[in-house]
Amino acid sequence: MSFSSLGLSEGLLKALEDQHYIQAYPIQKEAIPAILKGRDVLGIAKTGSGKTASYVLPILMKLQVIKPSKNRHVNVLVLAPTRELAVQIHGVFQLFGSGLVEPIKSLAVFGGVSINPQMIALQNVNVLVATPGRLLELAESNAVNLSEVETLVLDEADKMLNLGFKDEMDSLFALLPKKRQNLLFSATLSEDVMLIHQILLHDPLVIKIEPDVDQLELINQVAYFVSEKNKGPLLRQLIKSKDMKQVLIFVSSIKRADNVANKLRNNGIEAMAIHSKTSQGQRTNLLTKFKYGKLRVLVATDLLSRGIDIEFLPCVINYELPRSPKDYLHRIGRTGRAESPGDAISLITPVDEHHFNIIQKKMGKQITRIDGDSVELVEGDV
Repeated sequence: MSFSSLGLSEGLLKALEDQHYIQAYPIQKEAIPAILKGRDVLGIAKTGSGKTASYVLPILMKLQVIKPSKNRHVNVLVLAPTRELAVQIHGVFQLFGSGLVEPIKSLAVFGGVSINPQMIALQNVNVLVATPGRLLELAESNAVNLSEVETLVLDEADKMLNLGFKDEMDSLFALLPKKRQNLLFSATLSEDVMLIHQILLHDPLVIKIEPDVDQLELINQVAYFVSEKNKGPLLRQLIKSKDMKQVLIFVSSIKRADNVANKLRNNGIEAMAIHSKTSQGQRTNLLTKFKYGKLRVLVATDLLSRGIDIEFLPCVINYELPRSPKDYLHRIGRTGRAESPGDAISLITPVDEHHFNIIQKKMGKQITRIDGDSVELVEGDV
């Protein structure tokens, strides 16, 4: 279905055309008309399925005819769990809003940086994208007023609840007007998400986009079964022997991310780690370099993965398995996008085998197994 059939303005259609967006994703086909009609929406779909544009486009459309609020009284509030995702969402508002007749001012605010510039920048903002903690600080300092918010968006609600933002979110909800449009988007439909859905949403349109089997088929999944001592050398050998130019590696902890990146660099592979202890400036720089192919390897924790959105990522490696099968799908879904094939490699040690079997069962797919210990490793690897 083309975007022109969804009720969007000529300015937004021109912006979509300029960015080579032609066909709407499934979630966009359902969400955009519903949001334009003022309905609450609950959208469940994995990252990379077009969730952000599914609410950004109709919000920009509606703001063209809504009378601007008083200074520091925002019209639209978007809550996000991480700084990276907040910046990414803000970027989408800027991308599609730049060509509109009536300019829309958006701003992303988050912790980890000085609050004073954000206070100043809140002048005449229409759309505020924020992490919960920093938004509460701004509200308590009277730098922003939420009493005239007409649309509330919770993006990656599952992560916000998992990261312990419930108390902050409850405090923020108390500052919002009771009459408003609520849009809740999440990669998974957990019990916490269902609970907040029941409290927050009024007669919502529920959109649940299951992983596309055809899209999974674009992903070449391979599992190397390897001993713990050979795991690191095997990773480095795979990157070198396959001449991987852009690879995202997932690990389970900050310490492991740093260790893996250090080992890769010690063996001549350009790599950097990104996690919650990385400064905001460093995160932005690393993500930009990686996105544009100026950094070969990025080692990330799941917490930071939600802010990494690259359309044509050729390879993802699970150095360590995620806790849940849903997170496994979320990880590998970073590749094999936009009808382009990709590789998803998992390194499985003996202690991982049972959990990996559960992941395969939930996914309904047997993954190709390779004996990792039989791979000839490079001499001199440290």
